[in-house]
Amino acid sequence: MKVLVYGSRMFGQVIRCLVEDCGREFAGFIDDVHEGEGVLGPFSSVRLTHSPSEYVCVNAVGYSDLAARRTVTARIQDAGYTMPVLVHPRAYVSAASSVGPGSFVMAGALVDCRVALADNVVVWPGVCVSHDCSIGANTFLSPNCTVCGDCRVGSDCFVGAGAVIVSHADVLDRTHIKALERYVTRR
Repeated sequence: MKVLVYGSRMFGQVIRCLVEDCGREFAGFIDDVHEGEGVLGPFSSVRLTHSPSEYVCVNAVGYSDLAARRTVTARIQDAGYTMPVLVHPRAYVSAASSVGPGSFVMAGALVDCRVALADNVVVWPGVCVSHDCSIGANTFLSPNCTVCGDCRVGSDCFVGAGAVIVSHADVLDRTHIKALERYVTRR
């Protein structure tokens, strides 16, 4: 099925590339605010012309407003669209791991064994999620961050570029970890 990308700004452009790199067909952008090349219109009109039986939809609202991102996810799901998982062909996801609907795993990312990525998780290039971790819904793991073994990262979290979450850590929902920060709160 062709892929609709909800959000046309910078993150939407990145996700369009991911869609195409994954061998999927890009159908166009949905944008409730902006017009531009490839924008089909706002969700209220696109859902009338692009049936969930013929299209799937991904959420390309960025990390700067995780609450708005969660609202868009609900809107997509309530309209009946499937939210596919997109894993770049140059990423590694262990067969012993699970990836929730609407999640993205980008080029060069590594998701080790027995990892559970919840719905709508974004794993940027170079991320390493080690064994036996769980990553909560709507969480962003920025480029080259590391989540060491047996960690629990909550929902609606942001982990900055190059940050390290040490083994056995619990990261609470809605935590923002800065770039290059070392997170050491342990169970």
